[in-house]
Amino acid sequence: MKRLFINATVATMKDGAEVLKQGALGVEDDKITYVGEVPEPQVQEQFDEIIDCSGKAILPGLVNTHGHAAMTLLRGYADDLPLQTWLEEHMWPLEAKFTHVQVQAGTALAAVEMIRSGTTCFMDMYDHMDAVARVVEESGMRARLTRGVIGLCSEEMQNKKFEEAVRFATEWHGQADGRITTMLAPHAPYTCPPEYIKRFVEKAGELKLPLHTHMSETVKEVEQNVRDYGVRPVEHLRRLGFFDLPALVAHAVHVTEEEIDILAQHDVKVAHNPGSNLKLGSGIAPVTSMLRKGMRPGLATDGAASNNNLDLIEEIQLAALIHKGAQLDPEAVPALTALKMGTIYGAECLFLDHEIGTLEVGKKADFITLDLTGAHMQPLHDVVSHVVYSASRGDVVDMYVNGQPLMVNRELLTLDEEKIRHEATRAFQALLQ
Repeated sequence: MKRLFINATVATMKDGAEVLKQGALGVEDDKITYVGEVPEPQVQEQFDEIIDCSGKAILPGLVNTHGHAAMTLLRGYADDLPLQTWLEEHMWPLEAKFTHVQVQAGTALAAVEMIRSGTTCFMDMYDHMDAVARVVEESGMRARLTRGVIGLCSEEMQNKKFEEAVRFATEWHGQADGRITTMLAPHAPYTCPPEYIKRFVEKAGELKLPLHTHMSETVKEVEQNVRDYGVRPVEHLRRLGFFDLPALVAHAVHVTEEEIDILAQHDVKVAHNPGSNLKLGSGIAPVTSMLRKGMRPGLATDGAASNNNLDLIEEIQLAALIHKGAQLDPEAVPALTALKMGTIYGAECLFLDHEIGTLEVGKKADFITLDLTGAHMQPLHDVVSHVVYSASRGDVVDMYVNGQPLMVNRELLTLDEEKIRHEATRAFQALLQ
């Protein structure tokens, strides 16, 4: 199927590329085949379908670099608490009751929310990951999935979790027409003993898969690492060989300049979670320092229990705003940088930038359209500025992944939203019983 989208404002997110104010995007099957000015009528005749995108912007699909999709079921369940209290007294006890039923229902609810707000690709770290993968398969989304493993348990249970994580990673990598890729993920340095983390590092090297973990999210976590192991989390993970492989760390809120140097030297990717970090009172990651040192952090929502939504447009806006305020510098994170954090930088964080993150010939046809006609988007001086500072998730109109439509004119095509909302409520009520 060859489709041509014409008369759009096309923001390619390629370095140095201008926004095309009267542009077009050509797609054949799952690939982008044309990006440029609107072609002549005789060229348009080569396409099976011409779609007029007047009044719309076309952007690469947004990339959510860290989250726990099934936690949509716990949205609003326990708010306004410190991270450790929130986790240990509220989240973990209820999550321990989750079965594949809750995970499937919560992930499907998350998929609806992400599609409606422009996220085409997400990273997920959780349990019962086969259920997550099946939702991705059905929804048509793209995802980098991993079975998150907490190692505070018996050796027998550690072995069981490790084997399950490896089994999932090997079975699902490359599935769903390549839309699913996998990682290995010990949950965090404070929840996994050093030798256990080493096992994941060795296996990831063997399987040629990236690594993922939570790191330096709170002051308490960093202090505990120093007490337990004599060093802060960055040095701890470096000594364990974690950074010798492609690695993505979530949060990195409490890192020093010297630690940022280490992360930059090892090309460690960072998932910046501004909304979740603010809500949990964890702090603000030193993103401006990371950017100055050549790092390209991606953006993430974390789980909906700590956010409380999966709206990446909101995270883009937060990333552009909070660092300006914290640094007393209106140039700290410019609009274009914030939008790149939600697109191409996010793709780099998931090691998928060879396929997604920009609109260019040869890449996968993962893109969204935004309505530019609303009063809050007028007058249209600067599309990038408006997307970052003025747009909201309600402006997302269409979504395509691998060239296939997941939402057209705000109508979901692959998921039954009404049924999913009902099943999510029922799955949560089953937990309370």
